Amino acid sequence: MSEFRKTSANDLYFVTLTIVGWVNLFDREIYKQIIVDNLSYCQEKEHLEIFSYVIMSNHIHLIDNDLNELLGRFKSYTSKQFIKEIKDNPRESRKEWLLQNYEANAKRNKQYSNFHIWQYTSHPVYLYSIDFIKQKINYIHQNPVRAGYVNEAEHYKYSSANIESPLKTLEI
Repeated sequence: MSEFRKTSANDLYFVTLTIVGWVNLFDREIYKQIIVDNLSYCQEKEHLEIFSYVIMSNHIHLIDNDLNELLGRFKSYTSKQFIKEIKDNPRESRKEWLLQNYEANAKRNKQYSNFHIWQYTSHPVYLYSIDFIKQKINYIHQNPVRAGYVNEAEHYKYSSANIESPLKTLEI
């Protein structure tokens, strides 16, 4: 969450969680699955309500209403899982570069101990009207189309636009 914006637990927000340096970590299926598994856990155990989402190659967009410390814990936990996967996966061709990159990021910011993967801020945008909510949902769903991943939003697996999405989303 941004240090510059105050949020309220019962309002809807559009948030963006971004990998430091816009590194394309989520080009690999395993890292997207870590995101899905942890967001599913947050939905089930932490009562996170997701209304819309997309997982891109280096960032995630969400519309949700629970921004308190949950997203901070989510980023902390997934960071640890990413690092473990990077270290343990013999097929990760970028292993040395990724670890050096995230270690260098941590050294620049004393808040982080060994590795820094997520950007500190999530830039929450308060969704104040139905029209603004619809605009942000359309933006989220069109992200993979604009990036050239798919021709139609509903064909992208890691999006709430896909009827077979791996995450449950709520209707607005």
